[in-house]
Amino acid sequence: MRLLLDTHALIWWDKSPQLLPPNVLTAMRQPSSEIFFSAASVWEAQIKIALGKLDLRQPLPLLVEGQINNGLELLPIQLPHIWTLADLPRLHGDPFDRLLIAQARHEGLTLVSADAVMRGYPVEVLWA
Repeated sequence: MRLLLDTHALIWWDKSPQLLPPNVLTAMRQPSSEIFFSAASVWEAQIKIALGKLDLRQPLPLLVEGQINNGLELLPIQLPHIWTLADLPRLHGDPFDRLLIAQARHEGLTLVSADAVMRGYPVEVLWA
């Protein structure tokens, strides 16, 4: 399974994996699974940290480095991801969520998210 972690899923995976539901943990722990996190999530987390809305167990650069060292893949933001945004319905206005949806759609990834709004988009979602 090829998975793209929503920002909260990435943070929970690092900080408190027990918060993730069993089906997500099972999917993520499969040896055949490829797990991605987006540069958009890193950007979103940095903004929330700067605003005092997010507290991590370690500095963000160490979280990113640690997840890459643990086998997760960092998905950069590319122009085709941005072009895919034009094809998405406007179900909500969160630009980070919309970019993650576009990335998942363009790359053929399953989005791992607790956000039920994600189910309204043309992308496979695990968990919501």
